[in-house]
Amino acid sequence: MSISKKEYKRVTVKSLIEMKKQGEKISMLTAYDYSMAKIVDDAKVDVILVGDSASNVMAGHETTLPITLDQMIYHASSVIRAVNRALVVVDLPFGSYQSDPKEALRSAIRIMKESGAHAVKVEGGIEIKESVKRILNAGIPVMGHLGLTPQAIYKFGTYTVRAKEKDEAEKLMEDAELLEKLGCFAIVLEKIPALLTRKVSENITIPTIGIGGGKHADGQVLVIHDLLGMTHEFNPRFLRRYMNLYEDMGNAISRYVSDVKSRDFPSDDEQY
Repeated sequence: MSISKKEYKRVTVKSLIEMKKQGEKISMLTAYDYSMAKIVDDAKVDVILVGDSASNVMAGHETTLPITLDQMIYHASSVIRAVNRALVVVDLPFGSYQSDPKEALRSAIRIMKESGAHAVKVEGGIEIKESVKRILNAGIPVMGHLGLTPQAIYKFGTYTVRAKEKDEAEKLMEDAELLEKLGCFAIVLEKIPALLTRKVSENITIPTIGIGGGKHADGQVLVIHDLLGMTHEFNPRFLRRYMNLYEDMGNAISRYVSDVKSRDFPSDDEQY
């Protein structure tokens, strides 16, 4: 049975709740700069995540930990200037919210005021309860993130699938219920068993967004560089590449180099 889709001129937190109720899947992609965000928004992606994955794909760091709040604000500001339709969510970076609820609020306020973003995203459950409460009490929408939380990679020691064991799965369920109760508008579920994603998605009323969480999530998110094949060494099971830009761009640049060396570029028609 086909599901009729409501056309959203502007996607909001409320829109995502409506999509879940209507059974419409939510599309979410990352973007970190104006040009890419313009393309993503024009393609009618529902949510654009200015992810701390910029630390990896934009700056070349091994983890997401090094990126700073100032850098996240810079990327978010660039994205916001390109967007007309999508809801723009910005990751609070490592160290800006975990230990001190007052600092968490200050960080979230800076992102909202200085970038013009629509919401923030945080990793964790009960451990960051007070920070989430403080941000929400200020009227700032919060998206949660459970399962594999990259900011805690040195605690886990590996990027393997999370919550396969009963105790961790039960805690994830409890954390999801807590985040909903606190007032989060959605939760990213990263790299957890598909059946657990289904259980969580059916148990809470706010949308779940999966990345490596299987088809039962209410929506899906990928890193745009992975989807387009700009990265080529990262090959997790959950990734579907829709292009191979690493190869295509390399070939185009090689042709340019060759044309310059052979004096073919610029031609008579390409000069004044």
